[in-house]
Amino acid sequence: MNLGRRQFSTDTVAAAGESDNPSLSKHLPLTIFTEDEMLVKESVRSWARNDLLPVVREMDDEGKLRPDILQALFDHGFMGMEIPEQYGGSSLSFMAACLVVEEISRVDPSVAILVDIHNTLTNNAVRFWGSHDLQQRWLPRLASDTVSSFCLSEAGSGSDAFAMKTTAHRKEGDDYYILNGTKLWISNAQQAGVFLIFANANPSAGYKGITAFMVDANTPGLTIGRPESKLGLRASSTCPVILENVKVSIDDRLGDEGKGYKYCIEILNEGRIGIAAQQIGIAKGCMDVVMPYLQERKQFGQPIGDFQGMQHQYAQLATQIEAASLLTYNACRLKQSNASFVKEASMAKLYASQVAEQAASKTIEWLGGIGFTKDLLAEKFYRDCKVGSIYEGTSNIQLQTIAKLLQKEYSR
Repeated sequence: MNLGRRQFSTDTVAAAGESDNPSLSKHLPLTIFTEDEMLVKESVRSWARNDLLPVVREMDDEGKLRPDILQALFDHGFMGMEIPEQYGGSSLSFMAACLVVEEISRVDPSVAILVDIHNTLTNNAVRFWGSHDLQQRWLPRLASDTVSSFCLSEAGSGSDAFAMKTTAHRKEGDDYYILNGTKLWISNAQQAGVFLIFANANPSAGYKGITAFMVDANTPGLTIGRPESKLGLRASSTCPVILENVKVSIDDRLGDEGKGYKYCIEILNEGRIGIAAQQIGIAKGCMDVVMPYLQERKQFGQPIGDFQGMQHQYAQLATQIEAASLLTYNACRLKQSNASFVKEASMAKLYASQVAEQAASKTIEWLGGIGFTKDLLAEKFYRDCKVGSIYEGTSNIQLQTIAKLLQKEYSR
């Protein structure tokens, strides 16, 4: 199913029914999705289980994303979720985009992270702050055939992102910038056809000199380094991006000069919700693997899932997964409503990453010896989930953000 070629109705709500109480119709449960969102959820789940699942182990072992899988992401409309239809996108909601990330993560988080970064970071940055010319040039390609990459981190600027050393020099009167520097840990780097690059156009102004650019991958002076050999998300390429006298037109600048720090903060705030969606997808994927096993595996004459000690454990985990899901869906809805969501996004990412780690660890324990092998995907989920507490803001950064906002709330 190609999401970009269907006309959706965003007004109706699946399974919500009618209510005599007007207030109830305005405040539906977080787990009730619109018809569009349900259609997307079912479509991506079917594709992930039927087409993606059979090649997950192959891609993980080889450390490469298969070209046919990448093409399928575009063919099904999963790469242009919020891009307007006039540019070839699906014109769907942020919630729909996060549901795509969640469902793909239940099968392969390596593929999900590519979809997440592309939709929640780059696509949205171009939609929010790109000039009309930039939108005309890139949104149709981002929706149809061009992978994007988000270039922020450097050797000396991880959590302290604005300590970056990459520069964007422009002489007075010139209509171009010259970019120099090296970006590290850049996801999607090998597949990307365009890079959203943050560089400092006025180092003397500190972080207020940071500026964003959309740079074509074929631009002279831009090279991709050797892929990192990672613990998890092995099919997702993570590479250095080297910039050596890269000439970039002023027309390729995203938004205003010196506003890159603002754009970066705002887009990462919503990007954290996408990471939370990935992490709850991992946790649910673990349950998909282990729960059937607990009902089938017998010891001492009964399924091991019938022992009270096991029942209490998986009931506890299911409750935590539900809580993480609700935090994530709530952050999605707040963002869509243009309400404040920064604290809730940090909470969702923090807790979802913790739950994913616990789910993956417990799944291996409950599976016993087979969980420690590659016969099942449990060990892959165990490896894949760890980065959830690191990228797009470490868990300590999330705690710091939550604490600052709580202090502000209680000091009024």
